[in-house]
Amino acid sequence: MAERFPALVLTEQDGRTESAIREMTTGDLPDGDVLVDVAYTTLNYKDALAITGKGKIIRTFPFVPGIDFSGRVLESAHPGYAPGQEVVLTGWGVGERHWGGMAGRARVKGDWLVTLPEGLDLRGAMALGTAGFTAMLAVQALEAGEHRPDAGEIAVTGASGGVGSVAIALLAKRGFQVTASTGKPDQADFLKQLGAHDVVDRSLFTEPSKAPLGSARFAGAIDTVGGATLAGLLKVMQYHGVVAACGLAGSADLPATVFPFILRGVRLQGIDSVYCPSEPRAAAWRRLAQDLSADVLEGLSATYPLADLPELARGLLAGEVRKRVVIDVKA
Repeated sequence: MAERFPALVLTEQDGRTESAIREMTTGDLPDGDVLVDVAYTTLNYKDALAITGKGKIIRTFPFVPGIDFSGRVLESAHPGYAPGQEVVLTGWGVGERHWGGMAGRARVKGDWLVTLPEGLDLRGAMALGTAGFTAMLAVQALEAGEHRPDAGEIAVTGASGGVGSVAIALLAKRGFQVTASTGKPDQADFLKQLGAHDVVDRSLFTEPSKAPLGSARFAGAIDTVGGATLAGLLKVMQYHGVVAACGLAGSADLPATVFPFILRGVRLQGIDSVYCPSEPRAAAWRRLAQDLSADVLEGLSATYPLADLPELARGLLAGEVRKRVVIDVKA
């Protein structure tokens, strides 16, 4: 008899998305050249939208969500992987178009996997997940813009979120002076523990102003919010400042002018973590393993069983989840 394993399965009933823990076998899984014994997954904003049906993330049902997972290879027809190897997956449409990691097993294309880097364990990888990977790509974008710790303040918007909190820890580790922007003043102590030098209210960047530019303050920035926040941030960048844009928690619109670009030479760098090529993807994961200690990862996250996912998804969308969610699929 085929080994059975639990999975969070989404179905659609009368136009509503419903979720339930069900038992499955490997025969239920979609095609792929690597079968992974999943140890941990995590809960991202996109996952929460999929589980609750609040966003049009999933188009076909039944479906197993989960855009991230870590685990060990069970079977492989891919030349780069062999049984027993520890691997991580983020992005590539997994958990959106291809069944994801909220299950005891996952079958995927080997080209989508990254070997777990030395210095990082399977749980730590999911304390980071897509959020941590995206944060590292954003930090690397600032470094590529020749930003050094003595250049001046670095702003991080949406600082209490997954990407923002990891970005603060990464920047602080590198010696940068980080200003955290958040709409959650009760998170100030947590953000300072991560390494933020200053914590400001998000209204700093959204207060109405007809002026095309503000006082030049920040040498660089990582923006996870978009919309009016990103537009306001661009106005207060220093000459040749770099803004790494990696989110739209506020809005996908950008009500900005060209003045920051043509008068101060500000650069706006987009960050794509979904289809990032394999080589820079693996390099970013190696940097994450080097730059963040196990203690930091423990402080950033909390672990829950698979059965808690529906409730956690609702809480995440309501702004009630404070730390990165790690799901132990074996619990």
